[in-house]
Amino acid sequence: MVDFQESFRDESSADTGEAGFELTDGSLIHVDYIAPPAAISDYVTTLYHFRCDETLIRDIQPASIGHLAIFPRGKGEMHFRAGHKDPNHEVGVMTPLSTANPIIVDGPFHAIGAALTPLGWAALTGLHAGEHRDRLRDAGEILGPQAVELGQDLIARYRDGTMSGRDCALALGDFIGRNVKKINSRHAELIKVVNAWLGSSFNPELSDLLARAAYSERQVQRLTERYFGLSPQALARKYRALRAAALLSFPKLTPEFEAELGDAFFDQSHMIREINRFVGRTPARLKDPDNPYLSEMIAPKNLRELGN
Repeated sequence: MVDFQESFRDESSADTGEAGFELTDGSLIHVDYIAPPAAISDYVTTLYHFRCDETLIRDIQPASIGHLAIFPRGKGEMHFRAGHKDPNHEVGVMTPLSTANPIIVDGPFHAIGAALTPLGWAALTGLHAGEHRDRLRDAGEILGPQAVELGQDLIARYRDGTMSGRDCALALGDFIGRNVKKINSRHAELIKVVNAWLGSSFNPELSDLLARAAYSERQVQRLTERYFGLSPQALARKYRALRAAALLSFPKLTPEFEAELGDAFFDQSHMIREINRFVGRTPARLKDPDNPYLSEMIAPKNLRELGN
């Protein structure tokens, strides 16, 4: 059995996602994570307060479902694989990301936000995840003027020191809790079924999903893209990379997990390409102890909707 962690130890970081893109040292980034209150835990995986006081910040955002965030400090852009780029609005929504994407920000850069679950994205925005994926949007366009009013108030209080990052994050969580709408119960059940299917294997069979879902194959394809942003097959590919990255960030793997990883990809180079596409790092960089933001975003507890 190949020892993946040993074989990645001396691996170069100059892969396709990082070549020519020098990342800000992770030790210069500070992130506080706040567990979401129980009332919104079905909608939010984590609340966070991100700070980096460098004059220029370069990082990569892993593929994810979507975020509601405020940016009290820092102006920049996210560069998408399709070739477009979007600015970070002071009160913004990051729509579901199908791949990892670089961000370049004139610092200092402070961000406070909520990472959403698939159910949370649908219940808060009401938008088709596939049709709106891979964008940074003004929150007012999606959530209305009340979101911008709250966000601007929080930004002002954060800047003048009368409100902490933690309290701002909790206020965003409260806003989410007050504004989520009820999802069609059958659709909500399908979201649970898809989550369980994704967590059942690194390479889950589509036939297994169809056997569990109370819909036809065509309906499953359509609804999965609506709520997750990708077809079932593409979604499984994305989460295979995210789960593999989460495992490879551990100090040591059990033989069972080593075997699972060995069977999940064609070979080591295939694994490297897939993790780079969806996480934006080579496997060797995943173990960097000075990268708290990346470590948290791919932590198993933040893939908890998949049964991890």
